[in-house]
Order: sequence, then structure tokens, then C-alpha cells
Amino acid sequence: MIQREKYTELIKSEARRLGFLSCGISKAEFLEEEAPRLESWLGKNMQGEMHYMENHFDKRLDPRKLVEGSRSVISMLLNYYPEEVQKDPEAPKISKYAYGTDYHFVIKDKLRQLLNFIQEEIGEVSGRAFVDSAPVMDKAWAAKSGLGWIGKNSNLLSKQVGSFFFIAELIVDLELVYDSPVTDHCGNCTACIDACPTQAIVEPYVVDGSKCISYFTIELKNEIPQDVRGKFDNWMFGCDICQDVCPWNRFSKSHNEPLFNPDPDLLSMTKKDWNEITEDVFRKIFKKSAVKRTKFSGLKRNINFLNVNKTE
Repeated sequence: MIQREKYTELIKSEARRLGFLSCGISKAEFLEEEAPRLESWLGKNMQGEMHYMENHFDKRLDPRKLVEGSRSVISMLLNYYPEEVQKDPEAPKISKYAYGTDYHFVIKDKLRQLLNFIQEEIGEVSGRAFVDSAPVMDKAWAAKSGLGWIGKNSNLLSKQVGSFFFIAELIVDLELVYDSPVTDHCGNCTACIDACPTQAIVEPYVVDGSKCISYFTIELKNEIPQDVRGKFDNWMFGCDICQDVCPWNRFSKSHNEPLFNPDPDLLSMTKKDWNEITEDVFRKIFKKSAVKRTKFSGLKRNINFLNVNKTE
């Protein structure tokens, strides 16, 4: 037990040194409570065209099927709340998480460093790093590890830091000291449900992914349906509405990760600049950004969709 406590403290201390907001650990086991929820969500086709959500059902719920012999899920949060936001109030908006370098690269690098540290300090430990790129239910694991609770907008919320953070995991074959979940502090608040323009939060704690502005502007590859015209509140990539209105986000503090700082031109671009954006400008501003996921054509589609809503 003393050894486990020592290893746990070593790992958490190194995670802090690498810049993570917090680190929590839970036992690698089957996510019993999540199984029926996920089944119901998929059964109602709330994944829309995100067909990858239908794959690897068992692996999604049991980390031992992803990493052989795994004993612990180490969950970490990394802040991305920016110091400044886009300046032109009329410019189409980008979700704050996509301002800087694509988080997959930034976090994967930190996780590699943490795994190397564990192997150097503790010995032969096998594990894998996950940043929302494999069938891992990161919010469920973070909640199980005591890093926050899953709010009514289905995001992980923390009393200390709100919800503007990324979640990442290391799944390892090392037994550690496990944390306990925290209680839900949403109370009677329905700010996120009331504010969602497309009514994607169909009931507390349930988001219909196929109605979410983030889904329409990022995941949907076909044309955006006409019945959501005029409901995007000027978002062209992602959406922060349910986080912006959440009372717990008044505790958000700006990040200190230089790689998450945006291209200097991004924040000052006007509505006119966005309407006239060329592929060259797109490539320059979003060189290493998650926005590349939509490609230039996808971003133009989204901007045109916003403009059509306003002119008709």
C-alpha cells in the first residue's frame, strides 16, 4: 500500500509539472452505469452521422479490452480557456478550444512524457495514451476519478475551474490508489438547457449529438439541414454556448500553454475578412489547428450558411 501511495503521488506531481490542471485515478473496470446510457443514446440515433460512435461498444465500456492487463485509468485535465477572444462581435465565431495548436498533438506529447517518466521512475509499466482519438469514455473516467461531475450539458464540470479544459487518459497496468467521484453541483440550474439555440440538450444530462451546433459545423459532412437556419448564433466552428452560460465557468482562468495561443491574425479578423477568406489564408491561420478538420470547403460552407440565414 505504501508503494502504491508513493507511485500515485509521483504520477500526480509529474502531471502537475507537465501543466495539467488536475489528475485523478480510477480502477480499470467495466463502466456498468454507462452501458445502458450509451445503448439508449445510440438506439435513439443521437450520434447522427458520427458512425464511429457505434463501433467498439465493448471497448468503450471496458479499458481492459483496450489495454491488456490494465489496472488503472489516469485521467487528466488541461486548461484551454483563452486570455482573449475574437474582437469583432459580428464575425462568425470559433469555439475557444480550436484557437491554437490542435490539442491532440499538444496533449499526446505531454502524455508520452508522463508515460516515460512512469517507466523511468517506477519500472516496467505498460500503458497507452488516449486523447479523444480512441473508444474511451473520457468524461465518465474523469468523473469516476473525482475530477468533476458530468453536468446537464453532458460536459465535465469542476467547482474550481469550470469546464474549459481537455480530458486525456493514460491506461496502465499498474495498481495505484483510486480517487472517489465528487457530487453533482448543477442543482436546479437549467442555464445550459435554456440557452441552447437548437435544443440539443433534450433533457438534463442528455445531449442529442445530431442537433448540436458543433455537430453541424464539424462532424456533418453533408449539407446543413434547412430547419436549423437562423439558429447558429453566428458559430462557424463548434459552439461554446452551453459552457459560456454555465455559472461554474465564472471560475475559469486563462491557460498558460503557449501552443494554445492563436495565430495573431485570427482574433482580429472581421466579419468581412471571414467572408472573403481564401484557401491560402485558411492554411496560414489554421496551419496546426483542429479547424483543419472541416477543411477549407467545410468552413466556407458554414460561413455561407450563416450568411444565408441573415440575408433572407
